Amino acid sequence: MDKKVFGYPIFDKYGEMILTTYDNEYRDMLMDIRVYRMKRTEIRLFESEEEEIAVLLLQGQICWNVDGIEDNAERKSVFIDGPYAAHVSKGKKIIVKAIEESEILVQKTNNKNDFKSVIYSPENVQWIDSWKDELNNTACRRVGTIFDYSTEPNSHMVLGEVLNDPGNWSGYPPHRHVQPECYYFLFDYPEGFGASFVGDKVFKSVNRSFSAIPGGQLHPQSVAPGFQMYTCWMIRHLDNNPWLQTSRCVDEKYTWLHKTVFDEKTNAFKKNNSRKQL
Repeated sequence: MDKKVFGYPIFDKYGEMILTTYDNEYRDMLMDIRVYRMKRTEIRLFESEEEEIAVLLLQGQICWNVDGIEDNAERKSVFIDGPYAAHVSKGKKIIVKAIEESEILVQKTNNKNDFKSVIYSPENVQWIDSWKDELNNTACRRVGTIFDYSTEPNSHMVLGEVLNDPGNWSGYPPHRHVQPECYYFLFDYPEGFGASFVGDKVFKSVNRSFSAIPGGQLHPQSVAPGFQMYTCWMIRHLDNNPWLQTSRCVDEKYTWLHKTVFDEKTNAFKKNNSRKQL
């Protein structure tokens, strides 16, 4: 089976939409990632003796039992409300019941480690305005990290969200890291679109499309004017080489952008040696 780096999945009749598995065209991600559309009162159970599991609420209202802890979560839209997510290690259950029609994303990977089960809410997810007031704000994005190596070192995954304003770039300047990463795209209007770069290849990103970026490939994205873009970003740590906030490596051809700002008066870039990147 040939490998691919971009996909346009659809829901099946059971409300399941498969992005990546350990043996499909996107196996380089080393993760099993799926999206579920749940009907009102529908119940789904997620449990594995070999995998850690994260469940992210994308839209709707649910009641879930996370390793024996019951809680409710409601999210009108990824563009309006912050994230609710549950994360458990192998052998532990996440039971989700839809109070109303809902959508959830489920991220899994093989992991023998044990760690404490957690329910994340918008209040304990940190957001950063990356590249704000730089490059004429054309690369500004709001980055939320739900969990990573710094908050759960026994996990083999990273889960986060990004919001891009209309016409802006994300993951810019072009950067890479050795760990594989998957992006799942949503737009505030169904006709919204953007461009996703994977190495030298360019794909049209649309609502519910995804990018499967092998380690070492450059991967900036952009969104068309008039549309806001949401990205769920998921990284798989490599053995003895976890992804860290400092793992991001800007391609050497574009490092000069670190020392420039856009001057609106002259309509050109100028040097600014004091600038710093988040």
